[in-house]
Amino acid sequence: MEAITIDVVSDVVCPWCYLGKKRLEKAIDNVKGDVAVAVTFRPYQLNPDMPAEGVDHKKHLAEKLGGADAVERAHKMLTDLGHEDGIDFDFPAVTVSPNTLDAHRLLRWAMIESPDIQSRVAMALFKAYFEEGRNVGDRAVLLDIAENNGMDRAVVSALFSAGADVDAVKEEIGMARDMGVTGVPCFIIDNKYAVMGAQSVDVLTNAFREIVAVKAKERAAGT
Repeated sequence: MEAITIDVVSDVVCPWCYLGKKRLEKAIDNVKGDVAVAVTFRPYQLNPDMPAEGVDHKKHLAEKLGGADAVERAHKMLTDLGHEDGIDFDFPAVTVSPNTLDAHRLLRWAMIESPDIQSRVAMALFKAYFEEGRNVGDRAVLLDIAENNGMDRAVVSALFSAGADVDAVKEEIGMARDMGVTGVPCFIIDNKYAVMGAQSVDVLTNAFREIVAVKAKERAAGT
């Protein structure tokens, strides 16, 4: 069986990243038995200068997208797409645009536990924000998510309080920008190929199959 690694560069307040995760899971399931896929979520901040307490979500989005009508159109489109992928976006419930640095720190610690725990925490963060309207910049919310997904609440709380991995996460985000990542999600496969955006399940599935075919051909040729 061929194996590939996928680094998913994403932000937990990016609706396209939520769609991307759902579609990635379906694509991985499509190649199950043929391709072994190892996934790691990497940090990115769409709004790195967001204050720690966050800002009013509706106002922020209206300023970013060009008015309330533009926001409504975007939300309708995303809601329809979400239904296709099993996501129940509840945009009216979202009140805060948070700073996501702490959420990315949590994802980093989750990966240390295991890729499965990181995947579960990532899904829980997306669901909490986009379907439940919870503030994923609030450490109490993050601690609940950590504990509910197999992490030690006391340990995570101590790591937050100690300022652990703040610089490491910021450095990793900087590395993504230096690599040319300007939007998310971005799927980096085998540290060599990049698939940008929340591509369809078919596009991701075909990309995986094509890459493993190239790897098999290169190995057979002794390169």
